[in-house]
Amino acid sequence: MNPRPSAEPARSASVLLAAMAVLIGLAGVALAVAGAWLIALGGSWYYLVAGLGLAAAALLLRRGGGAGLMVYAAVVLLTLAWALWEVGLDWWPMAARGDVFFVIGLLLLTPWVARALALRNAAGVGSARAVLGVALVAFLVAAVFSWMRDPRRIEGISPPADATAATASAPVGPTAAADEWTAYGGTGFGQRYSALDQITPQNVSQLEEAWHFRTGDVRGQPGDPEETTFEVTPLKIGSRLFLCTPHQSVIALDATTGQQVWHYTPQIARPLALQHLTCRGLSYYPGAAAAPSAGSAPASASGSPAACDAKLFMPTADGRVIALDPASGQPCPAFGGGTGQIDLWKNMPNVKAGSYYSTSPPVVTRSLLIVGGTVLDNVSTKETSGVIRAFDANTGALVWNWDSGNPEDTAPIAADRTYTANSPNSWSISSVDEALGLVYVPMGNQPPDQWGGARSEGAKKYSSAVVALDLASGRVRWSFQTVHHDLWDYDVPAQPSLVDLRVGSETVPALVQPTKQGELFVLDRRNGKPILPVNERAAPQGAAAGDVTAPTQPSSALSFDPPALKPSDMWGATVFDQLACRIAFHRLRYEGRFTPPSTEGSLIHPGNFGVFNWGGVAVDPRRQIVFATPASLAFVSRLVPRADATSLYVQGKERPNDSLPALNENFGAPFAVKLSAFTSVLGLPCQAPPWGYVAAADLRTGRVAWMHKNGTVRDSSPLPLPFAMGVPNLGGPIMTAGGVAFLSGTLDQFVRGYDVNDGRELWRSRLPAGGQATPMTYRGADGRQYLLVVAGGHGSLGTRTGDHVIAYALPRR
Repeated sequence: MNPRPSAEPARSASVLLAAMAVLIGLAGVALAVAGAWLIALGGSWYYLVAGLGLAAAALLLRRGGGAGLMVYAAVVLLTLAWALWEVGLDWWPMAARGDVFFVIGLLLLTPWVARALALRNAAGVGSARAVLGVALVAFLVAAVFSWMRDPRRIEGISPPADATAATASAPVGPTAAADEWTAYGGTGFGQRYSALDQITPQNVSQLEEAWHFRTGDVRGQPGDPEETTFEVTPLKIGSRLFLCTPHQSVIALDATTGQQVWHYTPQIARPLALQHLTCRGLSYYPGAAAAPSAGSAPASASGSPAACDAKLFMPTADGRVIALDPASGQPCPAFGGGTGQIDLWKNMPNVKAGSYYSTSPPVVTRSLLIVGGTVLDNVSTKETSGVIRAFDANTGALVWNWDSGNPEDTAPIAADRTYTANSPNSWSISSVDEALGLVYVPMGNQPPDQWGGARSEGAKKYSSAVVALDLASGRVRWSFQTVHHDLWDYDVPAQPSLVDLRVGSETVPALVQPTKQGELFVLDRRNGKPILPVNERAAPQGAAAGDVTAPTQPSSALSFDPPALKPSDMWGATVFDQLACRIAFHRLRYEGRFTPPSTEGSLIHPGNFGVFNWGGVAVDPRRQIVFATPASLAFVSRLVPRADATSLYVQGKERPNDSLPALNENFGAPFAVKLSAFTSVLGLPCQAPPWGYVAAADLRTGRVAWMHKNGTVRDSSPLPLPFAMGVPNLGGPIMTAGGVAFLSGTLDQFVRGYDVNDGRELWRSRLPAGGQATPMTYRGADGRQYLLVVAGGHGSLGTRTGDHVIAYALPRR
């Protein structure tokens, strides 16, 4: 009789068992060795014990019988108990700890493994399989319960509209009627709020694409920096939309049909070594003839002969501001002394092409154009000035200049002088209250960001602060510093939102300032005094050589500051990369928020991506609430001692003469700095999800009404898995009087609508590219309320590039 038919299955089962034993043994050795390293660093004993258990199980599996399965079952139960002790019923942290063990356990229960074990030693195989099965079922039950829970979710209801506040927050000056969007944040108040109420929680699910425009401007042209982004929020004036593209073109569209009206492309000086190439928006001046209280656009915005009474202001990447006629898209010939533009390099020190320009739209008042700009981050200590300048909106003549290095002298600078070099700048969007005569400027830091041993007095006072400047003179009326002696790139990134709050029986003019560290400072915008309490909390000490740290840092009663990281917060796709993240965590310096940068490497949480960034927040003046999009990603900051002022430490290779030096070289400072996201060997964040939320809070009390994780990893993972893990957002939200908020900036390619009342996601639409811009809304000539979304992607975030402008509306009746 031929024995091969019966011998082959046994031989195959034996090979499978041997392979399983080798796999488990190797896993055990890896866990044990790395676990011993972790113990030496002061970490958990679990990995060493589990590794030794796996190694023992592997040896016993080779001998046959049930002993190997029993030991493996013990490892599974140990892992379950350890996971529940460390993270409770929280699905994603549990999955990272147990997924490998569960899958291998299922393989060990297959009939082929049982047959191979029994052939070698039949003793106890059946009972051992039963015990292992019970252990796996226990893990599965815990996983099912954890999948149905969200321990970080806050459920609640937003406050209702306050009738006494319904008219308290009408901005004064050149503002928008309900059907328009005349400034980056809707109005100069920067609320990102619309009084339109046609779209409601009851009908938002019916939104459909009304029109779709392609600009033709896409990332990838010669000379484009990595961070080439389509971040614009268009304006709606009269019957037209106005927007700019990353490569500096300006486009006018019919707001109802999406048809192009005109297109203007300035000639940009080349070459430019840029860190960023973007245009967040244009600014609109209604003209000297416009009535101060009028909400509608002057006739020239729709094509009358009154050329250039009204103006669009376009900041360019080569350091200019161009004034355009909204009717024709042509430069205004009488502006800027007959040039149609302002040269922002005038009176600037350290002139280097591409090292200064405005990525954000200037502020416009009845008579002024107020301009800040971005200064190169962390390239050298010899950068240009961060001066804030006010120009006559009709002529372009300089009216005043506020230089934080010379803050008392705001009269227009003499022709033969220059502004203070390397002074703090304002790269984001400012807000204005013309009734109070103040412009509110969010300030950045003095380069370099991570070492401040040689900072000037002006930098010490005004870095990472919101500064209120007098519109008439440019003098400082008040300032509030959000971070003392900032060493973390926690510059003030977002436009302040202005709102009148009902505090008791009093209406208080307030300013809401979002920050990268997660604080929302609610201040009296008349004097900068906190409305919600601000406390100074002790901060970690021990700065790098030659530097100091502030003893305390301010903390607001309204804060989305993420909890301090713990070893148990480390995460990964498997127990192995999770263990690697734990080792990395223990090797880094980390003492909570405001851990100083160090040569050994410091963990910075939240990182300089920020809890909030340039997108800011949306404020509902009637409900007196804020709609926020807090995010949380940790970064690693490692100082690299410099031997001289010219060697490359971050890039580590030769570069073309006309290219930008590597970010964070800090030529002239004692240290370069290497910055990176805190990720595992697989490229996943080392901290457990969620990484992004939507939330609402009462601005009068600081109470968070609700907070839900937001977004999926569909467009961030190798496989398009729609796991709702909560992802970061870049780009702001808007709110409407209809009770719906909108957001498009999450790392997955969706625009979403939310019920402002309880935070439920009511609607979503798939975008053709990343939506890293702030949406806006307006009323068209057909009477419909439109939602406008720009989808063009973000270079450094890796979202899909595009050139899309998409309008949504309810179906025609």
